[in-house]
Amino acid sequence: MVWQHRHAARELPDWESLSVADRNRRLMTTLETPGPTLGVVGGGQLGRMLAEAAGPLGVEVIVLDPTPDCPAAPVARDQIVAGFDDENEIRELADRADVLTFEIELADQTVLERVSEDEGVPVHPRPATLETIHDKLVQKRELRDAGIPVPPFRAVEDAGDVRTAIDDYGAPVMLKARTGGYDGRGNVPVESKAEAEAALESVAGPAMVEAFVDFEREISAIAVKGDDETAIFPIGENVHEDEILRETIVPARSSEAATARVREVAEDVLEVMDGRGVYGIEFFETDDGEILLNEIAPRPHNSGHWTIEGAVSSQFEQHVRAVLGWPLSSTALRSPTASTNLLGDVETERPAALSNVDRILETSRAHLHWYGKRETRPLRKMGHVTVTASDEETREDALETARELRSAVTFTEE
Repeated sequence: MVWQHRHAARELPDWESLSVADRNRRLMTTLETPGPTLGVVGGGQLGRMLAEAAGPLGVEVIVLDPTPDCPAAPVARDQIVAGFDDENEIRELADRADVLTFEIELADQTVLERVSEDEGVPVHPRPATLETIHDKLVQKRELRDAGIPVPPFRAVEDAGDVRTAIDDYGAPVMLKARTGGYDGRGNVPVESKAEAEAALESVAGPAMVEAFVDFEREISAIAVKGDDETAIFPIGENVHEDEILRETIVPARSSEAATARVREVAEDVLEVMDGRGVYGIEFFETDDGEILLNEIAPRPHNSGHWTIEGAVSSQFEQHVRAVLGWPLSSTALRSPTASTNLLGDVETERPAALSNVDRILETSRAHLHWYGKRETRPLRKMGHVTVTASDEETREDALETARELRSAVTFTEE
């Protein structure tokens, strides 16, 4: 990998003779100005928080996103305005970066792989992991074959296949689009055989079906794969409504046995995933304590936003460290924590404006994160609020405060 043409400060006489490992070691032990540059495909709220975490480490961030002045732009070094599959502009990003990563699964894995090979710039997680994640059926097959516990599933071609799945799994079943889908989009519960055809039409593309899991709670592990080490944050409990994450409570209200099993499975998942970085891994916990994997995101995840204030290091700092091949930091819990999303409570798109924010700002141990999006849309993630518990408080106290603050603010046109 050629590093020196990207930063003149690193043009040392012996640079060419160093191995990649030795170059990485120098970057870990010697902080120069400018520091290493991380190129991020995607400039939404995740890119914004990555840039916020990278700055104190001396790492510069350049994002590539099709939306001019995207949420990450105010805190990143620069933005390249281009589509996630624009090969010419991704090559430009690679030419200006030491390592590439992505904060959105819409990144084109084929383009990333080709650019990485041609330009000698590593991509983490590896594009091959994106290829696995893009197709939920491929993802589930690979995980099942690796011994990861997943709900029963199968591919479906037509409504008859959905009806057969109902015969085998019982009703309801969960119909899922194999590709695309975000925040629950593309997931359709099918309550009866009579709904099969309409459900398949609503998915509008290749689909799979899963047995419906009657779970006690949804939980997630924010897991980190470093150069030669792994780390897992305390397990969080997630509350969804309309398939969209609303709240995360940490520690999860699960038994020690259940959280230990989650950590064990998460480590197994990291073995399957290819490349360094943060992986958001979602699970179902059933009434009898069984742990079943739901989905994986090869990037920082909404359910890990609590780590910014609630853990010793955030998922975003860990992702920066991991993709650069740097040592990981502690993932220990600072205090019981609750995080709640601020979703657009509007019926139609309108300019973004959040009222009553003073209620959050004047509340001790409450932390507001505003993503800087220009328009509010129905149920669009516009920000989040995290509340950390004091020594005298519990996670339930933090959750109650977070809910009160979320209810106090509203999106208006003024």
